[in-house]
Amino acid sequence: MNFDIQPTQLQNQLIKLAPLKETDFDELFLVAKDKLLWEQHPNKLRYQKLVFQNFFDGAIQSKGAFFIREATTNEPMGSSRFYDYNSSSNSILIGYTFIARKFWGKGYNKALKKLMIEYAFKFVDIIYFHIGATNLRSQKAMEKIGGIKIDQFEVTYFGEESKMNYIYVILKKDYKFL
Repeated sequence: MNFDIQPTQLQNQLIKLAPLKETDFDELFLVAKDKLLWEQHPNKLRYQKLVFQNFFDGAIQSKGAFFIREATTNEPMGSSRFYDYNSSSNSILIGYTFIARKFWGKGYNKALKKLMIEYAFKFVDIIYFHIGATNLRSQKAMEKIGGIKIDQFEVTYFGEESKMNYIYVILKKDYKFL
């Protein structure tokens, strides 16, 4: 079975993921233009349309990005992606995630990670996450779901300066979602 890093539909009781399309820009930017959403992210200016356009272009080119929607209302929530699949090490990365603030603290991020992790573990044994060094909220969320910080290094984002990131890992053999 081949690992499709952008399956057409992943869904659970809280969220649904659909492959991100170029026509999604305006609707997704309505979520992304919230300045406070980005205050802990590596690029704090992604609320600006031109900066977000660059982020969005990288998401489209990744061919692993998703538009996150609320499962029952279809309301746009944000985006995430699979990237850097490595068949030799049997690993994948999950990241570039943002979710509208109105959904914070209500189980949506956990539901998103659970959906993506459990799908990926059908194909790989290792999942890595790059978390911005200043993104304390995401670091705590990663630790709550069993992610282990293993390293740090500079990550160069699509068309942006490099930023310090922490690397977290979850191994299939150790995975126990709460």
